[in-house]
Amino acid sequence: MVLLYCLPIILYFVRVMRFCGGTMQICLRHFNLKRTDRTGIFASRCLAIFALAFLCGCQTDKNAKQVSALRLHIEVTVPTQTSETVSVFRAAPTRFTILKEPVLTEADITAAALIRSHGGFAVQIQFNEQALWILEQYSAANPGKHFVIYGQWGEKLADGRWLAAPLITKRISDGILTFTADMSHDEAEQFITGLNNVVKKIQKSIPKTFRSL
Repeated sequence: MVLLYCLPIILYFVRVMRFCGGTMQICLRHFNLKRTDRTGIFASRCLAIFALAFLCGCQTDKNAKQVSALRLHIEVTVPTQTSETVSVFRAAPTRFTILKEPVLTEADITAAALIRSHGGFAVQIQFNEQALWILEQYSAANPGKHFVIYGQWGEKLADGRWLAAPLITKRISDGILTFTADMSHDEAEQFITGLNNVVKKIQKSIPKTFRSL
């Protein structure tokens, strides 16, 4: 469509260049200023369209390369050899003792999204059916404790930190975990894009006969 739109301009400039092959005087005398202005507008539009298409293509390629990782840990009361203490929230650091082994990871996710929450935004994670039961069991057995979440994002997982520590107030039976993350909106968008890219890659690696199970 872009080429069809710009074709009259290309043909016009070719015709003008051929006509100017004689003398510069003839060329200037027959040059239509109104048509030149109109052609300039069309040319500007074409350049804008090409630039927009180029930028969109680059952005799409960049987004496709984004990957993210998520680690969902459970808080413990008594420190052991299988636990560690981490600091969450950069503005007001809070320390939590957690099990080193994560309860769930990005491999257990089916979708991730940003949602509006209290004038800001929150991260919403939908876990798969198997992870749903794990999330339900841990939330039911640990009221008053916290899930502590670590996240990484970027083309090579270059950025990462402890993101959140949502309080467990009830049994989570729908497989959805929503939390306010310690990250900017731009970082959150990259994080979500990367998680969904990972989900797509995992889905593609699963044989079709198993996807419907």
